Amino acid sequence: MQVTKDKVVEIDYTLTDAKGAVIDSSKGRPLAYLHGAAGIIPGLEKELEGKSAGDHLQVTVPPEQGYGIRDESLLIYVPRKAFGKTKIERGMRFELSTGQNAQPVTVVSLQRETVRVDANHALAGQTLHFDVKIVSVRDATPQELSHGHAHGAGGHHH
Repeated sequence: MQVTKDKVVEIDYTLTDAKGAVIDSSKGRPLAYLHGAAGIIPGLEKELEGKSAGDHLQVTVPPEQGYGIRDESLLIYVPRKAFGKTKIERGMRFELSTGQNAQPVTVVSLQRETVRVDANHALAGQTLHFDVKIVSVRDATPQELSHGHAHGAGGHHH
C-alpha cells in the first residue's frame, strides 16, 4: 500500500540540522499521522507521497516547506509585569496569550521594564534533514478521517 491522501502512515525518523546535530527523533516509537491532513510539515509529507512501508529516505526540507522563514516582526516586546513574579531568564519558553489563542514564545532578552520574546517557531529559517523509514501504511478509519488525525499507537489518543 502506498502513502496517499487519507492513509495513516507510521514513520521512524531522525531530524538533524545542517551540521548533523540531532534535533528530534522518534527513537523506535513510530510517529503516526494522517497523510494529507497537515499533520507533518509540508516538505516531508510531499516527499513521502507514493512511497510504501519499508522505504527508507533521506529528505532535505527547505525553510519554506518546513517551519517557515524567520519573521523579524515576531520579535515582540512584552511588559515585564505580564510575567507576574515568575523569574525570567533568556531562553525560557512561555505561551503568550493573543486573545483566543496562545502563541509559544522564547525569551531572547531582558530589559528593566520589558522582555523581548521571539514568536517564530524554534526551527523557522532552518533547512531540515530527515532520515525516515516508513514503518506502515494503512487505510484511515472513518473516525480518524472525521477527526483529521491518526488514533492509536503513535498517533492521537482520546
